Amino acid sequence: MRNFDFQNPTRILFGSGQIANIASEIPSDARVLLVAGGGSIRTNGVYDQVKAALQGRTVHEFWGVLPNPDIAVLLPALELIRAESLDFILAVGGGSVIDGAKLLAVAARSAAEPWAILSKGVRVSDALPIGVVLTLPAAGSESNNAAAISNRETRQKLVFVTPLCFPRFAVLDPEATFSLPPRQVSNGITDAFIHVLEQYLTFPAGGILSDRLAEALLITLKEQGPRALREPSNYEVKANLMWAASLALNGLIGQGVPQDWTTHHIGHELTALFGIDHARTLAIVLPALLEARRQQKAAKIVQFGARVFGIADASDAEAIDATIAQTAAFFESLGVPTRLSAYGIGEEAIPQIVAKLKANRRLRMGERLDITPDAAGKILALAL
Repeated sequence: MRNFDFQNPTRILFGSGQIANIASEIPSDARVLLVAGGGSIRTNGVYDQVKAALQGRTVHEFWGVLPNPDIAVLLPALELIRAESLDFILAVGGGSVIDGAKLLAVAARSAAEPWAILSKGVRVSDALPIGVVLTLPAAGSESNNAAAISNRETRQKLVFVTPLCFPRFAVLDPEATFSLPPRQVSNGITDAFIHVLEQYLTFPAGGILSDRLAEALLITLKEQGPRALREPSNYEVKANLMWAASLALNGLIGQGVPQDWTTHHIGHELTALFGIDHARTLAIVLPALLEARRQQKAAKIVQFGARVFGIADASDAEAIDATIAQTAAFFESLGVPTRLSAYGIGEEAIPQIVAKLKANRRLRMGERLDITPDAAGKILALAL
């Protein structure tokens, strides 16, 4: 197990009624920008709770931050922050709203062109404070320091990471998820499940506890995910799902162990080029990646199959086959396709995706940094 330095300063306010407590988390003299998505929080009661908690503060609102947030959509919000001297951002929504808020937070304190923070890796040294009211458990952005932003004009989806973007607090109220459409619930389960696998399915590295923590999350998502679709207003089920999705990507289970984010890198190109939901791109890529890397990942795939899917009394080759098949079947059972053909994408698209990986400098991927863009093309060929 490798050395590591784990720091996560996000304060979690978990449970029913916790939205009211943001009143004590945001300074009384703060000038707040409330960032939200398409308007569902107006109908599920979340918006009214947030406004009540913010009573007495100066609050401006910015709406319309949709999935895979586009840089062009965010720029008017940045202008609003500067014009009104706003000094606190409250993201009310899912990962896309939170990621958009993170870019606004650093861009507001930087002289750099906002897209350059992602495309050129411009360093940032300050950021506005961020708070979160989570409405869609999936990305884990509510308690980590990363954000993914799209550029529709250049057909790119890029990521930036900085400790400045850890939210100060995050409210996780399971009741805020009761009205989510089934597609968003399925996507969230898939997203969180694959987040865990990307920190787990590499090679044995002595991270015994990290492995067991990852497996606990995977089992919880596997068991509670389908129930969340069947029982959308079951508080206990949604609470466990919400907590699992947050723990999947708050940095804890990845400490001291190798990680493989190839699935995400390829998935981002599928979203940028073809507009496929983020989680659904991951479900396409992951089973194909496991097939392509079955030899390099053999020990961990077998362990995953045994401990999470209960696969036993099989040779390693048989166990790997069964584990990959059951992983894909789990996503399919949630209504999440695992083949490019389900989205009308054929072999002719692969060179375009490979070219984009090269253009975005994804030249060495995987836990051993030995997956090239051309190798990614071969992985995609297995997902047709």
